[in-house]
Amino acid sequence: MRANWRSEVAQLILIATMFAATAILWPVAPNRMPVHWNLAGQPDRYGRKFEGLLVAPLTALGLYLMFLVLPRIDPLRSAYAAFARPYAILRVATIALIAVVHAIILLVAFGYKVDVGLVVPLAVGILLCIIGNFMGKFRPNWFVGVRTPWTLSSRASWNKTHRLAGRMFIATGIALGIFAFVQSAWMLCVVLAMVALMVVVLPVYSYVVWRHDPERLRSVESL
Repeated sequence: MRANWRSEVAQLILIATMFAATAILWPVAPNRMPVHWNLAGQPDRYGRKFEGLLVAPLTALGLYLMFLVLPRIDPLRSAYAAFARPYAILRVATIALIAVVHAIILLVAFGYKVDVGLVVPLAVGILLCIIGNFMGKFRPNWFVGVRTPWTLSSRASWNKTHRLAGRMFIATGIALGIFAFVQSAWMLCVVLAMVALMVVVLPVYSYVVWRHDPERLRSVESL
């Protein structure tokens, strides 16, 4: 799969900016920094400077390299060319989310007021909506998407399961965005219920479609 230089540059700029911010702020950063928040958006765990300043950039770099390598080691590597743009957008959106978290850690550590209970759920909700929007365009592979024995053994199961997954991801992302603004216990329960529903429904649905696919045996060779 040929790399999309625009998406590569976007990711590298985000990662470089994170490391640059870390380098610039390291001498003046406090030794005790917030690194985790509870559902109310209040810091509930603090870490030392290394964790607060470097974990997010290192995680972003690790994910960038992992996403870069996966298409090269996937037995179904040829499929990535068919969903190169969705894969590139998925990569950029994931790195962008980590950059947002890194920015929050830095701002809070230096005394700026950030409504973490609003920003983080909203950012994650946007990521889910982005993934859901492109889920139906993913093609059979071993690393990205809803990978069950049945989606990987039936083209019909893969396609139908990912169309359903896309709608469920978007719905969950919207619900998470609503939670970000209302921040109520009942809305959190709705979000958790929707996540649990996806975990249960998608594998079952993939099996049902596979079970009724007359091409399921032949499709293994054509994936």
